[in-house]
Amino acid sequence: MTRRIRNVAVLGSGVMGSAIAAHFANVGLSVLLLDIVPKDLLPEEQAKGLSLNDKAVRNRIVDDSLRRSIASKPSPIYHRDFASRIRTGNFDDDLHLIKDADWVIEVVVERLDIKKLVFEKVEKFRKPGSIISSNTSGIPIYTMLEGRSEDFVANFCGTHFFNPPRYLKLFEIIPTQKTDPDLVNFLTDYAARFLGKTPVLCKDTPAFIANRVGVFSIMALFHLVDEMALTVDEVDKLSGPVLGRPKSATFRTCDVVGLDTLVHVANGLDANCPNDERHDLFTLPNFVAQMQANNWLGDKSKQGFYKKTKNAEGKREILSLDLKTLEYKPKAKVKFETLEQTKSIGNLGKRTKVLYEGTDRAGEFYRKSFNALFAYVSYRIPEIADDLFKIDDGMKAGFGWQLGPFEAWDAVGVEAAIAQITSENNTVAQWVVEMLDAGAKSFYLVEDGVRKYWHIGQKQYVVMPGSENRIELANLKATATLWENADASIIDLGDGILNVEFHSKMNTIGAGTLQALNKAIDMAEKDYKGVVVANEGEHFSAGANVGMIYMLALEQEWDELSFAVSYFQKTMMRMRYSSVPVVAAPHGMTLGGGCELCMHTDKVVAHAELYMGLVEFGVGLIPGGGGSKEFAVRLSDELKEGDVRVNRFTNRFLTIGQAQVSTSAYEAFDKGYLRAGTDEVVVDRASQLRYAKDVCLALANKGYTQPVPRTDIKILGNEALGLVYAGADAMMVGDYMSEHDKLIAEKLGFVLAGGDISAAMTEVSEQYLLDLERKAFVLLCTSRKTLERMQSLVKSGKILRN
Repeated sequence: MTRRIRNVAVLGSGVMGSAIAAHFANVGLSVLLLDIVPKDLLPEEQAKGLSLNDKAVRNRIVDDSLRRSIASKPSPIYHRDFASRIRTGNFDDDLHLIKDADWVIEVVVERLDIKKLVFEKVEKFRKPGSIISSNTSGIPIYTMLEGRSEDFVANFCGTHFFNPPRYLKLFEIIPTQKTDPDLVNFLTDYAARFLGKTPVLCKDTPAFIANRVGVFSIMALFHLVDEMALTVDEVDKLSGPVLGRPKSATFRTCDVVGLDTLVHVANGLDANCPNDERHDLFTLPNFVAQMQANNWLGDKSKQGFYKKTKNAEGKREILSLDLKTLEYKPKAKVKFETLEQTKSIGNLGKRTKVLYEGTDRAGEFYRKSFNALFAYVSYRIPEIADDLFKIDDGMKAGFGWQLGPFEAWDAVGVEAAIAQITSENNTVAQWVVEMLDAGAKSFYLVEDGVRKYWHIGQKQYVVMPGSENRIELANLKATATLWENADASIIDLGDGILNVEFHSKMNTIGAGTLQALNKAIDMAEKDYKGVVVANEGEHFSAGANVGMIYMLALEQEWDELSFAVSYFQKTMMRMRYSSVPVVAAPHGMTLGGGCELCMHTDKVVAHAELYMGLVEFGVGLIPGGGGSKEFAVRLSDELKEGDVRVNRFTNRFLTIGQAQVSTSAYEAFDKGYLRAGTDEVVVDRASQLRYAKDVCLALANKGYTQPVPRTDIKILGNEALGLVYAGADAMMVGDYMSEHDKLIAEKLGFVLAGGDISAAMTEVSEQYLLDLERKAFVLLCTSRKTLERMQSLVKSGKILRN
């Protein structure tokens, strides 16, 4: 049976249902979203003379839910126009429409009786062979099938999205014993390639994989905090980004999710996992029980482990809860020697090992928390999963951990950790001992550029599933790195394609990264076919190295600064006009210089989660690496006969002047950072590099022709400059911008307009515009107020408006 998903029906429009519907719309599907009919009229509906029979009233619940979801920030939708792909209706009038759905996903309230009732009705209208699934997170999947037909049962399973579905990558698939295996294989492939998810096959056990391990980790930490008398501030400092985990760490995450939600899952595990060897840890500590009694549930109740308030001066202040006295106190600075030792360690695995071996209270905390986690996950195999990588995938994709439990165990050393666990009178599962006895010293290894994991059943290392569709730079570095410096590496991807990987802090672009880009093009033009620019960092690039620019400006090294800007520009132009194709594969934050780099490649293969923008205005500058020039070029290319030219100019000007950043790759097209008809978007981050390589190779194999530098760029000159100067004056008089903002705006306008030229539509070269751009950039660097803005960003990470 060949399955194709064109139409999806989502039953239930609550927070999860609406967000799931939005994500299906994100990937181009037609979506039907249904919910119940209201029982009563609202006062405003009565005032309008409406009745319960009016369609607007009958669809009020679903329409209001979807509207709130789309308007929320961050939004579940990639682009506002995608919402038109979602139709709404209600169960009473419109359930028959699911006859057209290829996939019906239930997201109603977590009550088995209601779910059974919904599925009974679904069976009347669904088409044979259509997929039916439940997004439940706590009800056993098999219990929902009583009375269902053979076809329904074969095409039914659990499909658990994590909230928010757009941003969290985990997609747990929970088949029953009667689920068609072909359906499981289909959903695994579909979730990865089309939904951009990390599919994890789970057993039908309480809380499945991620919540089982994640809630254990939180509950164990709660008890450890009590034991070690640690504070809320200390724990969140220790369990956040330093471990490669979200900034919200532990207690802030609990506030966001809701303490009641956590308690509900913990109570469920307490009741349903009586044989769990750490069952005692699912009992609520006293401070959690008291917080629940006080209704201190987190953000939803305005206070939890943290509380926002205003001090005597009226300034906003965040207080943290004293877990002993249950009183709120000002947040305290946290400092541990172990944390200080890791500040210069960029590699997360190496940093984790140093944290684990710390000799202060922080080190003790890490050993105790990691040891409990390591022992726990070892015993969850084969209970909740047969393969160890599924637990790691679940925690990384569902909880945002950069290292899964077994990967962290590898980082600190499997044998070393077992010795520590044993010293605490704890044990690990027998299969781990057997693995070590077999001579295997780690759960994962890389051989010939291929990542493998220890297969417990086969008692040997096997290739990670799906590896054939992915290229992972981390696996290639040892054998395929051709050249490197402190900031970047050139890696051979095979088939004649090179990759430039940034690994500077925040992947910022400086002399080292520019050197690597030039070197890669040199190598490709001589012996290879093309170049891809991609990396596996959290973000593609935070932009040019502002710290370096600041130091040159502070020391008034104007010639050196001008040379540095020129070097950046020349590198961008080298990429644009090389004799081999250059493809960029950006993801996450792609700001300033990172955006400029992408704008100068032959093609961009962007991940859907792309936050791209020219943001230099915020530090008192204009784009100086070709970004201002490129906007002038694109403005020239889009001008058509009969256009109101200044309107198009204004749109381009404001995009840079307001430092606009896209909230997705699709929005980057609207803002002019990506090119319709040239650049592409992929949803599957794991296969992005493979696809970018294939695109680059295809460009090369089609007979790539080296482009010719442009000399035909039409500029508007004084026609646009007058608008810029008048607008800037008015904005400053109206107190909408400072005097320095006005100066920056005028310099930006001068470059985009092509300078003080009287005849509109005069043709100029790219080099002419680059010279204007560079001079304006350096001139702004001579301003004290620009120095103050750069200093603020470099020293505090904050944007200063002066």
